Amino acid sequence: MSTHATRRNLVDATAERFKPPVFRPRRSRWDDILAAGRRLLDLQAGSAWRDLRGVLAAASGDVLDVGCGAQVFRPLLPRTARYRGIDRADARDRFGYAIPDTEYYEGDDWPVAPSSIDLVLCTEVLEHVEAPAPFVEKLFTCLRPGGRLVLTVPFAARWHFVPYDYWRYTPSSLDRLLRRAGFREIRVTARGNPVTVACYKAMALCLIPLGDPAGHPAQRLLGLVLLPVLGLLGLIGTLSLRGDWGEDCLGYTVTARRPD
Repeated sequence: MSTHATRRNLVDATAERFKPPVFRPRRSRWDDILAAGRRLLDLQAGSAWRDLRGVLAAASGDVLDVGCGAQVFRPLLPRTARYRGIDRADARDRFGYAIPDTEYYEGDDWPVAPSSIDLVLCTEVLEHVEAPAPFVEKLFTCLRPGGRLVLTVPFAARWHFVPYDYWRYTPSSLDRLLRRAGFREIRVTARGNPVTVACYKAMALCLIPLGDPAGHPAQRLLGLVLLPVLGLLGLIGTLSLRGDWGEDCLGYTVTARRPD
């Protein structure tokens, strides 16, 4: 029997073995502290926060957060912005999110009027969309002329929320997808570099012994021993985000505009 035949058939996978806890909505100062710790140990989340902190600081008018999950980036918006979060009705079953002030919709019909939004925020969502082209066209349609899109996608990220993780995008594919929908002034920047990716992958190895519910006690002990290493890698990875070089990264931050 060939080696190929003895390996797992991943088409049959219905869940990942290691699954980090879902994000928590901001309700108290304690949630802020937990979120800060999460961003240190989760470089994907930390790098997106770092990018969006500057991008969203000047947001104004009506802001629509598409696939908002736990509304993680809502605190970065100015108080004057009028925030709205929408998500699919099956977000609880697929991703574990059910937030009281989120508008949940069935199927592909968004509860948003055309040309009614000044800024659309869509973070770490596009990889979970089965048909990305019509989805991006809806992002375009709901924006007012001159409105902005702020989008993030992962690149060097593990297969997650199995089986609802479908795509990884490159700058070339993002540019093509957005231009075909009508967007212009497209800017794609990398979150991190090869050093960041190396730290991210090494941190994942350190977390596996702690996150596996079926793990042996000795495996969990190993995870505890590796905690200082995990913290050091998180610090190095966070510092490495200052460097912009290489073709490998954690993900991409995208901004684009609907023409006037």
